This record gives sequence, C-alpha cells and structure tokens, in this order.
Amino acid sequence: MGLLNKIFGGTNETKEEKVIPWIPLNELPQLDLIDKKSATKTQVIFKHSTRCGISSMVMRQFVSSYNLTEKDLDLYYLDLINYREVSNEVGYKFQVMHESPQLLVIKNGVVVAHASHGAINEIDLNSFV
Repeated sequence: MGLLNKIFGGTNETKEEKVIPWIPLNELPQLDLIDKKSATKTQVIFKHSTRCGISSMVMRQFVSSYNLTEKDLDLYYLDLINYREVSNEVGYKFQVMHESPQLLVIKNGVVVAHASHGAINEIDLNSFV
C-alpha cells in the first residue's frame, strides 16, 4: 500500500492546521468599535463568502501566509452570507464598494488599503502595523 499511496497521493500524515486570531464580525455595533480602535491599532476585516470556491481558495492562501499576532493588529472575519446586513454596513461606513472575498485595512477610521480576490494576498499587512 505504501507504493500506491506515493503514486496516487494518499498519505497518513496529518497536516497541522494554522490557527489565525480571527475575531468574528457579526454585529453592527462592532463597526463603531473597529472605527474607534483603529486610532491606536490597525484593524483588518476579511469578508468571506462561504458559498464561493474562489473566496475559499483566497482564504486558504491568506491563512497560510499570515504571520502576525493579536499584538500587531485585530483581524476580523465576516461571513457575508450569514451577516449580510453587517457586510452592507461595512461598505457604507468605510466607503468601499462590496466585493467578495475582500480585505480592508483600517487606520484612524479610514480604509488605507483594500483588495479583493487574488489581490488580497498581495497586501503586505506588515507595512500597516
């Protein structure tokens, strides 16, 4: 069986899953808190569609390359399917057109960077810490 597993890609190895310090974003009042906290610490919102394969792929890439801690910035996860009202309000409050997946970087109440789809992984979050 060892040879067949090597040929066909089967493996008994368990992959260690990377833990990201996500903060669930699921209530409208959190947006005011994000705005306020952005005066002293970078706030990041990752808007994700749980029904979209591209969104899932981008999220996996984002997670695998993420190398910051809770001390560096606050990272919010928004499931825009289940929290559509919150997702809509993010666009209004921070003046960014809705896209999915989407990453917003907020400092001093202003979006200083945002991207969608594959461009999300081109944003260097270290430069905003």
